[in-house]
Order: sequence, then structure tokens, then C-alpha cells
Amino acid sequence: MRSVVSEHSIGVFDSGVGGLSVLRSLREELPHENFVYVADSGHAPYGERDDGYVVDRSRAITDYLITRHRIKALVIACNTATAAAIHILRRQHPTLPIIGVEPALKPAVAASATHRIGVMATRGTLSSSKYTTLLASLHGQAEFVSQACDGLAHAVEHDDTTKTIALCTHYISQMGPFGTQSGQIDTLVLGCTHYAFAGTHLRTLVGPAVHILNTGEPVAKRTRHVLAACLSQRQDEGSCSFETSGAPAQLQAAVQRWLQLPAPVRDLPK
Repeated sequence: MRSVVSEHSIGVFDSGVGGLSVLRSLREELPHENFVYVADSGHAPYGERDDGYVVDRSRAITDYLITRHRIKALVIACNTATAAAIHILRRQHPTLPIIGVEPALKPAVAASATHRIGVMATRGTLSSSKYTTLLASLHGQAEFVSQACDGLAHAVEHDDTTKTIALCTHYISQMGPFGTQSGQIDTLVLGCTHYAFAGTHLRTLVGPAVHILNTGEPVAKRTRHVLAACLSQRQDEGSCSFETSGAPAQLQAAVQRWLQLPAPVRDLPK
């Protein structure tokens, strides 16, 4: 008999549209699962908010997804929210599998030949104790150039291509030379899920030889591993639903642009 739990949706949330990059990987890895995605665009960007604010929003969205959608797992598709709130959410919901994201520093160490690694992230992520601990765990293995990218998530969120390119150009120039020679940054970690959607611009700036790492694929594989016992047994493609605390048209446009899905977007209840 098919498990009822296996048919429940996986909840995914971010401060806005950036988490769609994670959802895209989740759908590729788990094509038969149902997903409900919440974009908290009305309260974005998290990366420029204090921890208390991010924790409050993360708790509210998690409670909503559990109560309204009876989710079987939660993916926090936001580096800032993971750093600020995942330990609190896991303590409050001990039976709910909760998967977070973090900058891919460990894979970067494995990929880098020059041992000089660039990290682009929000100020909130870079100032978090979780990031500091992650850096400390890799002490001596590589040199990390951490760059706070104020405004970049907001530009991506609002599909402002001109500003996105300008900010990418500015922040890449601040980090130092990129390339494969000694002393150059040969691996770039995208420490915010929004930044994956600026990947084309970043690739042009750093060149074809530099590794660019984001979090979508490893998070999707981790989610499959965690949910091994309660994965959907259906054979048809799973569904996706979308809700936002911001403008539905904005999320709808992003879903169509990046996921090629026509799914309608609902307002997140106040």
C-alpha cells in the first residue's frame, strides 16, 4: 500500500526567486515529487536583514507550510535563512526533515588547483557564525576571498539586467584576478541562491577556465538521501505550486523564465 506521507509535498522557501535555482535541481533529481514553493519577496532581501527578522520569517513560513500543506520535508533554499534559522527550526520541529544550503566551500577546495577561492554571498551569510565555522574547518586548505555583494540579490529578484551586470562587474573586480595561474582565483563559489541566475554574466567576467559552484545540485542529492524512505512511488511527473508574499506577477515571470512552467502563483496568506 502506498504511503500517505510519500504523497505529501516537499516545502521549499527563499526570500524571493533565488530559490528557484534550487527547486530546478530538486525537480531534476526528484521528478516524481510534489513541491510547494514560497517566495517571501514581500520581506526580501534576507541577506540585508538582521538575524532576528530572518528567524521570525523562517518560523512563520515553516509553520504555514506544515499547517496548510502538511509537508513531509522542508528545503531552506536560502543561505541567509539557513545560517540564521535552521538550528532553531530543527529544534522546534524535530520530526520534520529540514535540509539547508551553505556555500560550497568544501567542493571548492577539492576543485581548486591554485588554492585561491572566491566566495560571493550576502553580508548576512558572510557575517554568520555558521559561515565562520565552515571557514575555520577548512583552515590551511585554501585561501578564501569573501565578497559581500550588497544589492545583487535585489537586482536579480527584480530582473534588472543592467544593474545585475554592473554589480557583478564591480564585485568580481574587487576580488582580484581570476584564472588558472598561481595566485589567481580559479574557483568561484556562489553563496546566494539568487546568484545562480547571474551565472551567464559571471562566466563572461571570470573566463571559461574558472570553476563556478552553486548549491542546487548537492542540496537536491542530499534531499533524495534524507527522504529515501518516503519518496513518492508515482510514475508520472510531480506537481509544483507557488505562493509569494510579494507581487505574484513577478514570481510567475521568474517561474516561466527559469523553470519553463506555466503554474499559477497564489498570494501567501497574511
